[in-house]
Amino acid sequence: MWQLAESAHPVLTDEGGAILDERTGRWTHLTPTASAAVMLLLAGTTEEEAAGQYAERYGIPVGQAAVDVRTVADALAAQGLATAEPASRRRWWGWWR
Repeated sequence: MWQLAESAHPVLTDEGGAILDERTGRWTHLTPTASAAVMLLLAGTTEEEAAGQYAERYGIPVGQAAVDVRTVADALAAQGLATAEPASRRRWWGWWR
């Protein structure tokens, strides 16, 4: 399941959005389409379902939508703002929370 990191705090709208990384204090700004991809991924759907909904929303082929959604997911993961791993497996020292 794809999810944002515990230190990432999103502000997402249809007009775009941003994610605050509380570890660094930096904001990552998102385009409207990137914000939509994040909202769909956070809705708890699989990446494939998110891509299907994204394709329907923007009237694009499912293959292109899958690439777009994966690109957003990978970019946020590369910044340490998201992960596809379950929260319990990400940090062993966070068990007391």
